[in-house]
Amino acid sequence: MNNEWITRVDPIVPLPGVLSGLTMALKDNIDLAGVPTTAGDPRNARPAERNAFVVDQLIAAGAVPLGKTNLDQYATGLVGTRSPYGACHSVFSDRHVSGGSSSGSAVAVASGQVDFALGTDTAGSGRVPAAFNRIVGIKPSRGLVSARGVVPACRSLDCVTVMARTVATARAAYEAMAAYDPDDAWSRRASDLPRRRRPASGGVIGVPDIGLDLDPLHEAAWQETLAEAHRLGEVVKVDVRPLLEAADLLYSGPWLAERWLAFGDKLDDDPAVDPTVRTIVRGGASLTAAAAFAGFDRLATLARASEHLWTKLDALLLPVTPAHPTLAEVAADPIGANSRLGRFTNMVNLLDLCAVAFPGPDRADGLPFGIQLLAPAGHDLELIDLAAAWTGEDVPASGGDVLLAVAGAHLSGQPLNDQLVRRGARLAFAARTASSYRMYLVDGPRPGLTRTLTGADGPGIEVEVWRLPAAELGGFATTIDPPLAIGPVELSDGQQVLGFVCTADAADPARDITAAGGWRAYLAGS
Repeated sequence: MNNEWITRVDPIVPLPGVLSGLTMALKDNIDLAGVPTTAGDPRNARPAERNAFVVDQLIAAGAVPLGKTNLDQYATGLVGTRSPYGACHSVFSDRHVSGGSSSGSAVAVASGQVDFALGTDTAGSGRVPAAFNRIVGIKPSRGLVSARGVVPACRSLDCVTVMARTVATARAAYEAMAAYDPDDAWSRRASDLPRRRRPASGGVIGVPDIGLDLDPLHEAAWQETLAEAHRLGEVVKVDVRPLLEAADLLYSGPWLAERWLAFGDKLDDDPAVDPTVRTIVRGGASLTAAAAFAGFDRLATLARASEHLWTKLDALLLPVTPAHPTLAEVAADPIGANSRLGRFTNMVNLLDLCAVAFPGPDRADGLPFGIQLLAPAGHDLELIDLAAAWTGEDVPASGGDVLLAVAGAHLSGQPLNDQLVRRGARLAFAARTASSYRMYLVDGPRPGLTRTLTGADGPGIEVEVWRLPAAELGGFATTIDPPLAIGPVELSDGQQVLGFVCTADAADPARDITAAGGWRAYLAGS
C-alpha cells in the first residue's frame, strides 16, 4: 500500500472544455466542497463549504476530481513520510521516498490513477515528488494561480502546482488554472509580469560553474543531462552560488515565522502531530522582528547578486535534488535528509522565479532522475515550451494566444464551436461581461453584445473565454458577418479581452434579450 489517497469521491459529470473527461487528484490542503481538508492532520475533519478557486477553474474546463491525496503534514517536508496516514514511496521503488510534500498527488499520477494532480510548492513540493516519480511538475510564477481555498504554509510564497505524465497535459491544466482572483490578496495578473517569448529550441541555457555535490548515481545522470542540453541551445556556465545561498534562508528568519503564524496553533503535543513538523516549525515562534528584517535584507542582497543572470539566460538548468534517499535514510535523519533535498528548489519562490521539473535520463540503477528549468516570474510558458522540446513533445507555434470571449453560436456545444476548436482554440474559463453590456437578437438569429453609455444597468452577460492562437485570429475574424465584429470586451472583474461585439445601429430595443442573462438561457426559454 503506497498510502497516496486520503479520500476518494464519486466523480462528477464532466463539463465541456479543454480538459473534458480528464481526471484529477487534489493534495489534501486544497479545498474540495463536501470533503474535509485535513492538511495531513486528521483532527481537521470539518468538510469544506466550497471548492478552492483553482478547483472551480479546472472543473469549469471539464476536469473531474477523484479525491484528496496524502501529503507531508501542513505541507512541511520534501520527503513524503511526515503523515499520520502513512508514508508514500516512489512508484519505482518501495525502498525509496516518494518526495513531498505533494507525495500522494505525484504517486497517483505516476501510477496512472489520474491524468493530473494538484500539489503545492513552497520549497519544491511540486517538483521533488515529480522528480522521484518520473513525471512533469509545473511550479507557476507566484500569484498566477490563486491560492484561495488552500491551507497556507507560507502564504507569501505558496504556489498551487500541477503534475502530469506529459508536458502537454500539465500545460493544459496550467492554462486552465492560471486566472486572476480579485479575492486573493496575493493574486497577480499575467499581463502585469514581464514576458519574452523565444523559440524553445534556440535559447541560452545556463548551467552551474561549480560542482553540485551530487550522489554518484545522480552525478552520472547529471553529466548525461549536460551533454543533452547542447542539443537544444547555447549552453553557458554561470555562478549559481547566490541562488544556493538564498535556498538556505527558507527555514530561517521570516519564512519559518510565517509557517508558525499559519498553523503553529495546531502543533500541540497531540499524537496526530508529526514530531518532525512540530520540531521544525516551533522554531518560528521565538523569531524576532529584527531577525525577520535581517532575513529580508539578506534575500534582497542575494536577489541583486543573481539578477544579472536573467539578462543573458532564457533558462537555468539544475537537478531537482542532489540524491534520492531511502525511507530508512530519512527515518535515521529526518531533518538532515529533508534539508538536503531542497538545495536546488528552496530559492525559487523566494527569488520570484517559475520552474518546470521533468524527467532526465534514468540513473544507472533504473530510478528516475529529475531536472528542472528556472526563469524569472512571467516566463512560465517559455519554460513549458522548452521542457516540451527537451522531452520530445510537440511545441505549440510561437506567437502566443489571445483571449476571445464568445457569447452565442461559438459557445461549447453550440453549432459553430468547431470553428474555434479546428483553429486550436482552448476553453480558458467561463465569465460574465461587465454590467453595462446588453444583448440583442440580430439576423441569423444571432446574439449581439453592445455596451451602453448609461453605466451599470444589468447583471452582465454569460460568456466563455477561449485561448485562440494569435496566428489564427485574422483568419477567424474573416468568418464573422456584420453587424458582428471582433472588438474589446470588458469582463465583470475588469479584465479586457477580445470578443464578439455588435454595431450600435443593429441594437434594436424591440429585440433586447438581456434579461435572459445569456444565449443558452435565451434558447432554453424561447
